[in-house]
Amino acid sequence: MHKTKDRNGVLIYVAFESKKFAIIGDSGINEKVPDNFWDGEKELLLSFLREGEIAKGLISVIEIAGNNLKSYFPYQTDDTNEQSNEISFGE
Repeated sequence: MHKTKDRNGVLIYVAFESKKFAIIGDSGINEKVPDNFWDGEKELLLSFLREGEIAKGLISVIEIAGNNLKSYFPYQTDDTNEQSNEISFGE
């Protein structure tokens, strides 16, 4: 997460067994966004998790977070994907 040029990576962590989750932005994001920036995404994900709609919740949060971050980190024509989009299952 911390290896991007602009330090604008996002980690969405879901611990199923302990029933906890976190949405964490890297330092480049945290320097630009208000303190409550992730509150809406956290509430949205929590509502989906409570309903057992895990994939739907993750998709919604990723889309909303991406759209909200565009105003702070607009798309550049020379952008490259600096991080893997693979899901890690903690093995």
